[in-house]
Amino acid sequence: MYLFRSFLLVFLLSKTRLLYTKNFLSKIGFLCKTILVFFLGYSSAVLSDNQKTDDFEKGYHHFNLTEIKSHIKLLASDEFGGRAPATQGDKLTTELLVNEFTKMGLSPGNGKSFLQKVPLTSIVSTPTSQLKLGNKTLNYLTEFVANSRKTQSQVSLNQSELIFVGYGVNAPEYGWNDYAGIDVKGKTVVVLVNDPGYATQDPELFNGNTMTYYGRWIYKYEEAARQGAAGAIIIHETQPASYGWNVIESSWSGAQYHLPASEVNEPVLDVEMWITIEQAKALFQQAKLNFETLKQQAKNKDFKAVPLNLNASIKLNNEIESSSSNNIIATLPGKKRPNEHIIYMAHWDHLGTTTVNGETRIFNGAHDNASGTAGIIAIAKAFRSLKQPLDRSVTFIAVTAEEQGRLGSRYFANHPTMPLNQIVGLINMDSLNITGLKKDVRVVGFGKSELEDYLSQAAQRQNRVLSPEPTPERGYYYRSDHFSLAKKGVPGLSAGGGSQPLNDAQAKIAESVGKMVGQCYHQECDEYQESWGWDGVIADLQLYYETGYLLAQTKQWPNWREGTEFKAARDNMMNP
Repeated sequence: MYLFRSFLLVFLLSKTRLLYTKNFLSKIGFLCKTILVFFLGYSSAVLSDNQKTDDFEKGYHHFNLTEIKSHIKLLASDEFGGRAPATQGDKLTTELLVNEFTKMGLSPGNGKSFLQKVPLTSIVSTPTSQLKLGNKTLNYLTEFVANSRKTQSQVSLNQSELIFVGYGVNAPEYGWNDYAGIDVKGKTVVVLVNDPGYATQDPELFNGNTMTYYGRWIYKYEEAARQGAAGAIIIHETQPASYGWNVIESSWSGAQYHLPASEVNEPVLDVEMWITIEQAKALFQQAKLNFETLKQQAKNKDFKAVPLNLNASIKLNNEIESSSSNNIIATLPGKKRPNEHIIYMAHWDHLGTTTVNGETRIFNGAHDNASGTAGIIAIAKAFRSLKQPLDRSVTFIAVTAEEQGRLGSRYFANHPTMPLNQIVGLINMDSLNITGLKKDVRVVGFGKSELEDYLSQAAQRQNRVLSPEPTPERGYYYRSDHFSLAKKGVPGLSAGGGSQPLNDAQAKIAESVGKMVGQCYHQECDEYQESWGWDGVIADLQLYYETGYLLAQTKQWPNWREGTEFKAARDNMMNP
């Protein structure tokens, strides 16, 4: 563009000068001057492009591993107590993030504040009686867990009729309704985990092996409440749930945080429960029914709910406390289109500290998600190191209470600090890649949005290619903070790591660290380790940085791909 303008300027000026200048030498002198102006301008344009390249490279190589390690160590230390919302660990984490963003000179992202207050209701549900199913009593934590979202000091199920409702799905778009022809009001439903697509592996049913939101535990409780049930029991199976009973035990005990009822504005169950697969089979045997047979029947669209002719009873005491936590929001303003935002998001919280039967356990969450929290600081520093302003704004959001059901990001989605149709796209960092360098980039929810085109371009610098997540049946796309905004229509990207180690040395790291990641998910052993694959951490941070940089410098608005469940919401948002 600059070359064209320069040629045009030379042509017009020389034409004008030749028309009105009689002296030939004057004509020659003027042409020499204009040619000189052209070359100086061309040189300036080349220099400007080189400066932009140098500026980008400076940011790309700005990641300081020593600083990143230091932040992860601190965030995952016992001093921070597992970073549960509304605790001393919350206060320490918030202070750290605000101080870091302030030192960088970033602008507060919520008016004049870096903080967005998130109201929370904390409920500690303690069984005052064991769960009784029919004539059998189950043991708390080892055989069942139970919680309540009801803001009542005491809740109970008293001889509540049990009904098996298969996968507990009501999906009109698939012509599927497990609640058809059955009245569950005031009763307790028994539900399988995951969804019929996963169960059948039929690519034409739901999303085949890839879990949909209908397979998530939170949906099953929500739908049961909408149907008027008093309670719901999800049958735990490791494979379709994608985690073992130990995760249920650690995640569903102690304080559970929720958004206030005014934010949710939906009915809730009296009691939400999980039971082990062994106890589920015993329950069906007690009902003189075959669990495996009914599980097979539940895969079919014409499945009809089955009363078990048994009852459930349990009493819970609820310790209820209103509290609050904070999302931390900071912005690097763009110059040309400052109202258009690229968002980087990571949740700063983890499971905190619990005391059960006199045993204190600290869940420090080093990988999940002290790593992502440190990553968002590092990426903000990389962008802040740039001398030339970006065209669009880049906003960094560290959200609270993800582990409690994405509460911080859900609150932000309901109360965004910028209009949602001014968010170009979101890059979520929920646990960084600590398993070493990879040849590929694993994309969760592969094929959902055009954000992947920018990720793919960034990956080329590292000679990497995009690949689908290897276990789509686990429904990871619906399990982290990007989903809160995706439901509203905002394109969200969740990617990182990969399945193909770069070489033999990296393969050894992937094997040893990967095993630890699997074993320590939501467990006390998720601690900082010097043996992590740190080269993979830096490579992925550079990847996220370049993806955001490309988005910040384009005028394009990437959308969801055709057929994606969020596209209609985005289209309506952008064309009201």
